[in-house]
Amino acid sequence: MTDPRFAPLTAALEEALATGLAPGIALGVRTQDGLHFSASLGLAQRVPEAEALTPAHAFDLASLTKVLLTVPAILALAAAGRLDLDDSLSTHLPDLHQYDPNHRVRGVTLRQCLTHTSGLPAVEPIYTWGDSADRLTALVMQKDWAFGDTVYSDINFILLGIIVTRLAGQSLADLAAAAGFTVSPGSALSVATEACQWRGRMIKGEVHDENAAALGGIAGHAGLFGTLEAVLDRAEALTFGAIMPPSILPPAARRVMMEPQTDTRALGWQIRHSNWSGGGLCSAKTIGHTGFTGTGVWVDLERGITWALLANRVHPTRHTDVRKFHQFRQRIGNLIQGICA
Repeated sequence: MTDPRFAPLTAALEEALATGLAPGIALGVRTQDGLHFSASLGLAQRVPEAEALTPAHAFDLASLTKVLLTVPAILALAAAGRLDLDDSLSTHLPDLHQYDPNHRVRGVTLRQCLTHTSGLPAVEPIYTWGDSADRLTALVMQKDWAFGDTVYSDINFILLGIIVTRLAGQSLADLAAAAGFTVSPGSALSVATEACQWRGRMIKGEVHDENAAALGGIAGHAGLFGTLEAVLDRAEALTFGAIMPPSILPPAARRVMMEPQTDTRALGWQIRHSNWSGGGLCSAKTIGHTGFTGTGVWVDLERGITWALLANRVHPTRHTDVRKFHQFRQRIGNLIQGICA
């Protein structure tokens, strides 16, 4: 039986579905004191035919890939003595823009990529450059990247993902499986995203992000699929040390991951700041991240609260009111604090 204290959360989810914020929404809450809530409501797919959302459905986690896979992989390599966070990209990618040894991209550090302070562009239409994943990766490596203002950048994490695969000697797909996630799981028990103009079909069980799709189905910035429980398990493991063996991410690496690096970011993760997605009632020691498809995960480290809100807000189109969905995330975060803190 659901704890009656969580009734306001259920009501908020039902209201969001009724007003069309997303076809389906899953919310999970866990506290270190043992208070749990989980709900999967609405539709995994609305068109071309309706399919009810269940706890077994895997969501396209989009940019949660950055913090649930790429960041811990980089930190695990650091803990193994394979790299340092202040190494330049070219230390581990000597062939990066190899015909111009003085190019600015070669001096960008891993820490700058992890904190989105490199000056690299937010995104480029890599999927339009060709059809071979290997060729596209080579083009990313040799691109004459233009630098500008500091922005949140997928390019940062695409480059970090290349480093991970080279140093770990494993594909990102293999690392994803080891972390409890899947890549391109197919349509069965997958949550639908968008009717893609480029691919000419409804996307279900293959990555929504065009660049990740073109780069082989997963890259350092996007490509993970996971259930609500998988996201909660991973978030708790990375922050509180549960479930995950210390050999994968030892305590020192966990602590560094959560330390503020800028006014708004830790390593990869956002930290609480004005008008952020986790709501204004969480403690100052809260980290979180969102994904374009409608996903998000947050951890209040001081109060021991972990929550994940997963939705298919881009189904059947991404052209929705992002501002309202941001406000919904904040509302959920504040309700959770009111119940659990």
